[in-house]
Amino acid sequence: MDSIIVIIIGVAAGAVVTFVLQNVLLKKKQEQILKIANTEGEAMKKDKILEAKERFLKLKEEHESNTKDRERKIQSIEDRAKQKEKTLSQKIEETSRKEKDFVKKQELFDNKLDILEKKQVELDKTQEKRVLELSKLSGMSQEEAKTMMMEAMKDEARTGAMSHIKEIMEEANLNATKEAKKIVIQTIQRVAQEQTIENAVSIFNIENDDVKGRIIGREGRNIRAIEAATGVEIVVDDTPEAIILSCFDPIRREIARLSLHQLVSDGRIHPARVEEVVAKTKKQLDEEIAETGKRTCIDLGIHGLHPELMRMIGRMKYRSSYGQNLLQHSREVANMCAIMAAELGQNVKVAKRAGLLHDIGKVPDEEPELPHAILGMKIAEKYGEKPDILNAIGAHHDEIEMTSMIAPIVQVCDSISGARPGARREIVESYIKRIKELESLALAYDGVSSAFALQAGRELRVMVESEQVTDLKADELSFAISQQIQTEMTYPGQVKVTVIREKRAVNYAK
Repeated sequence: MDSIIVIIIGVAAGAVVTFVLQNVLLKKKQEQILKIANTEGEAMKKDKILEAKERFLKLKEEHESNTKDRERKIQSIEDRAKQKEKTLSQKIEETSRKEKDFVKKQELFDNKLDILEKKQVELDKTQEKRVLELSKLSGMSQEEAKTMMMEAMKDEARTGAMSHIKEIMEEANLNATKEAKKIVIQTIQRVAQEQTIENAVSIFNIENDDVKGRIIGREGRNIRAIEAATGVEIVVDDTPEAIILSCFDPIRREIARLSLHQLVSDGRIHPARVEEVVAKTKKQLDEEIAETGKRTCIDLGIHGLHPELMRMIGRMKYRSSYGQNLLQHSREVANMCAIMAAELGQNVKVAKRAGLLHDIGKVPDEEPELPHAILGMKIAEKYGEKPDILNAIGAHHDEIEMTSMIAPIVQVCDSISGARPGARREIVESYIKRIKELESLALAYDGVSSAFALQAGRELRVMVESEQVTDLKADELSFAISQQIQTEMTYPGQVKVTVIREKRAVNYAK
């Protein structure tokens, strides 16, 4: 029995111990869970606090940004308001000043009006007094004396007025003459530079000024080669991103411009390459001239023209007559001839054809000593034009007799196109003629291969054959040409004659 009790007590004690241990373990586990929960809660709390702070900072930045924007807008509105207030104050001051001036002028006017009224009263009294005296002396009635006095005053006033009008007219005529001269001078000053550029200068634009050094080349070799090949003076100065091409001949200038464009684009610039590109450019320009002539004929509706005549029409684009572009002048004459022929019942197509070809003698490949009208007639005859057109070309300056109705139409339309205001400038034509004579004079000497007038005719650059002209003879040639220019030609200032002799050794490896 006792042993059973002991066993029961032992079991009970074990159960109690087990229960206690389980409670202790459970409590520890609960503490661990609670600790983990507290740790996670603290972490979440910190995260939430950090997130709240970031949100707060973001809202604060947005608020500050909005506040600054509003402040800027308010400041801008205040500045505009101040500016308007300042402008308004200035206008108020200006209005106040004008009002004061007006008041002063009004007072002055009132004073003068009072004085005038007083003088008028005195004049009336004097007139009445004179009328009474005159009536007493002459025995006339007061009305008759008054009428006589008024007539006398009218005559006196009329005489004074006529004298005053004459003075005003003389002054007006003098001022009109001065103003007219002033307008003409201003017009010349405004147009002169642009017209000079149009007739003698072209601008070649470049991307940067480094290209200028490549164009000049070492010791100026490249630029000398370009000038020698094209006959155009190349001016490289401080003008930003531009090079000036100066020459009286527009075809030479165009060849130089296109050649420079090709050389700069390619990047290879040296004397041998320059000559190759210039030769290629001349060929391309010849093709463009032919295309221009063809396109002109198509635009005007002229068909069946010989290809050589179309090429010569294309060359007109690069020629001028007294400063007037020759192609533009010929197109203008052709259109006017068509209109006039239609009004007179003549053949419109023939008239237009004759008008286009009437100055063809100004663009021949060679320039014989013939008037351009006769030369043009011979050229047109060579390429199969009809007699009516030939007569119109040859007779438009009365070199031959007119035999058809088309001839006077062409003559009249040529005069209208050339004589309208602003169409021609004779000074430019005489300048170009002088430049051509300068080059022709140098080309007449033996050994001269080419000659180019540069710097508006102030320099004559002469290229000679090295085999025919020695260094000593080059000096003599330069002196002889300068002396001939001095004795035979009229020119402003002085002309520099530069003779260039260059030795070249060329061989081919085959």
